[in-house]
Amino acid sequence: MIETFLLFVAVLVLLFVMMSIKIVNQGYRYTIEHFGRFIRVADPGFNFVPAFFYRVGRKINMMEQVLDIPGQEIITKDNAMVAVDGVVFFQVLDPAKAAYEVSDLYMAILALSTTNLRTVMGSMDLDETLSKRDEINVRLLQVVDHATESWGVKITRVELKDIRPPADIVNAMTRQMKAEREKRAAILESEGMRQSEILRAEGEKQAKILQSEGMKEAAFREAEARERSAQAEASATKSVSDAIAGGNTQAINYFIAQKYVEALGKFADSPNAKTILFPVEATQLIGSLGGIGELAKAAFSDAPDKTAAPSKPRVVPGIPQA
Repeated sequence: MIETFLLFVAVLVLLFVMMSIKIVNQGYRYTIEHFGRFIRVADPGFNFVPAFFYRVGRKINMMEQVLDIPGQEIITKDNAMVAVDGVVFFQVLDPAKAAYEVSDLYMAILALSTTNLRTVMGSMDLDETLSKRDEINVRLLQVVDHATESWGVKITRVELKDIRPPADIVNAMTRQMKAEREKRAAILESEGMRQSEILRAEGEKQAKILQSEGMKEAAFREAEARERSAQAEASATKSVSDAIAGGNTQAINYFIAQKYVEALGKFADSPNAKTILFPVEATQLIGSLGGIGELAKAAFSDAPDKTAAPSKPRVVPGIPQA
């Protein structure tokens, strides 16, 4: 009888020890309650919690968790209806507060994120909601994180997964984008044509400047040539005049022959004359040229003898004698 009683006590003790041993997994914390009152937090590993007197209250996940925000329709500031969904990343920092400061932690974070998402996006225009996702995420993170601080929860990130405007607004935005791109293309094309016209005008300007400079240089060269020709002719005329003043009668034949040759040239250049008859002989023109050659020899002689008696003038056929 005593042996049976001892065996029964041993079994009760073994059962009590087995029920008192609590193994906490890594990443979790257990709250320990004594007759319903929170006592302490059990850390990961082996924990001895006397049965019947103490029990595990809540099993809190301490790892970072993701909570999905279901899709919902939100009216923006400019009365546009958009469908939005997102995700919230959070982590429990204080398991006691997360267990006893809020009834349902997940439902509370979801409701808080949803209402604040409506508030933040409802204060913005449609264009802002589509182009300022980062700003919406930051504002929503600040609001939700501040509200969950008393629950021992840290909101690490809030992200909008998708923003879906109505179909008619999407079509209008597509047409607007197309018109804007066509406008940019037209502006770029006109800018290119304008630049091309400017470059062409600059090229024509440079060409005209170079052409004017060339004409100026040519005119200068031509004037210089005429000046030298006039100087040469003046020098020749002076030499002939000096020869006439010295008593050389062949100088007069020079001027007469020159005028004679010029007159013949004008007859030859006349556009109305097809056949020209000269009432002179060829020997007369040759004789005049011979007189001009003798005049040149006398005018440009290295040592002219002004004291010598003037020679007998030569009679040139066809040239009147002085």
